[in-house]
Amino acid sequence: MNVGFDAKRVFHNATGLGNYSRDVLRILSRRRPADAYVAYSPSPGALPAEAGGDAVEVRGPRSALARALPALWRTRLVVGDLRADRIDLFHGLSNELPLGIEESGVGSAVTIHDLIFERLPELYSPLDRRIYAMKARSAVRRAGVVVSVSEQTKRDLVELYGVDPARIRVVYQTCREAFRAPVAPERLREVAARYELPERFLLAVGTIERRKNLLVALRALEQLPGVLLVAVGRPTPYAEELVSFARARGLASRVRLLSDVSTPDLAAMYRLATVSLYPSLLEGFGIPIVEALFSGTPVVTTRGGCFAEAGGPGSAYVDPHDADGLREMLARLLEDEGARARMREEGLRHAARFSDEVIADGLSAAYGVALARR
Repeated sequence: MNVGFDAKRVFHNATGLGNYSRDVLRILSRRRPADAYVAYSPSPGALPAEAGGDAVEVRGPRSALARALPALWRTRLVVGDLRADRIDLFHGLSNELPLGIEESGVGSAVTIHDLIFERLPELYSPLDRRIYAMKARSAVRRAGVVVSVSEQTKRDLVELYGVDPARIRVVYQTCREAFRAPVAPERLREVAARYELPERFLLAVGTIERRKNLLVALRALEQLPGVLLVAVGRPTPYAEELVSFARARGLASRVRLLSDVSTPDLAAMYRLATVSLYPSLLEGFGIPIVEALFSGTPVVTTRGGCFAEAGGPGSAYVDPHDADGLREMLARLLEDEGARARMREEGLRHAARFSDEVIADGLSAAYGVALARR
């Protein structure tokens, strides 16, 4: 089978959708090598090993018109290339599909990561909401199969967009290999020394934006004397609110906001952390939870939504608006090594649901449905 992918995010997104796209290419090219894989990108380049490397061919616009108008090529003209390349199935990896693919004879799948822009519209500009909704609604209407990254996103697709549940396949995500591989003790010591990390600290990973809800963590921190919170992620204006709050409450020395942390350093930080904290209001899945589980780090996250899917029975869950409840949970875990050990063991067992082979099986089954419907 010849499988094509919308690979724009592979080259243009360092986190989030980019990581998902790279993981899909890597997993399928390694686990299903009998098939041929082609990544279509308006600005193609060499694929890194984490995205399949030489096992995946990269192709860009060919005609003068397509090169002059790469956005038009990606949203419509690429369909002609898919037919010329004898692509059996095309997978839109980030909530959209090219127009006309439903009439091309090429099977189609689209991954929908979340409908947060519908659930929390106040966090998006009106223009962005309209664009996101238009692309997602169009894609799920025309796709042969819809791949959802969680049962929560599946429920949203059914409720908000009226998608037939029979057309949706839930295929979970995994995390980058760095978080699943052992980290040498000397590497852990080096990272701890370089970032001046104490023996006991909390780690929060993800874009530092309002939806991630870190202010509730700072409120909990007020009543946890001596505990350090390290937040790693791209800052947004919300970060200034956190800094102002920390200064006003005397927490500035116990709150560190870090960006541009390398993947190897972050992998070490997870393993050094006492607890991984993820108090987000809403997610499509929650990759930092999975990264922590594979790292053997106990997780405290949000009750409801998709979070239990990612965190499993071994993680701890709190109301995202309850700072006192979060403080009580963290205080208990920081002092109870036995509880943390049990969470670590259960988390590692749950993480097996997000192995490369399980995901390859899920995608292969979804592709079979899409091919049957073309």
